[in-house]
Amino acid sequence: MMSTRAVGLGPIFRRAVISSKSARNQVVLRSAIARRGVQTQSLPPSASDEILNKQRLKRPSSPHFTIYQPQLTWLGSIANRATGGALSALLYGFSLAYLVAPGTFDSAHIVEFVAGLPDYIKTAGKVILAAPFAFHSWNGLRHLAWDMGKFVTVKGAYGTGYAVLGATAVSTIYLAFM
Repeated sequence: MMSTRAVGLGPIFRRAVISSKSARNQVVLRSAIARRGVQTQSLPPSASDEILNKQRLKRPSSPHFTIYQPQLTWLGSIANRATGGALSALLYGFSLAYLVAPGTFDSAHIVEFVAGLPDYIKTAGKVILAAPFAFHSWNGLRHLAWDMGKFVTVKGAYGTGYAVLGATAVSTIYLAFM
């Protein structure tokens, strides 16, 4: 009869015997260590929302533009959205005002009102209207160039950004004083 040592099974049998002892010891250790009791309870959806909102308040806010150096690219994007929103609000506001009171907001009344204003208020009003219009128009052309695949490098984006700012300044001055 061959011995287990000759076949090479000795270490396997020894491990099996040792592991069964250690398994018994682990069971004893597990039962000796105190377990933390986890209690669950059902909550209505409003309570779970309240818990979630409390957890969200404890989270740090995501770092955003308050910690980054302002860049022309994202300032231009924000300004483009703001000017677009302002011009749209002005258009819709005037249109609704004309629908509500067409006799008050017709061309003759507006021309009469503006003619009675001092020149410095007229010029300031023109600048306030011309600057967002010029910027949004030039930046729109810049975006059309990007859509065609032109100036999409960082250098190109900054170059067109400065060109938009320059064209906006020239156009605003021209529109305000014509």
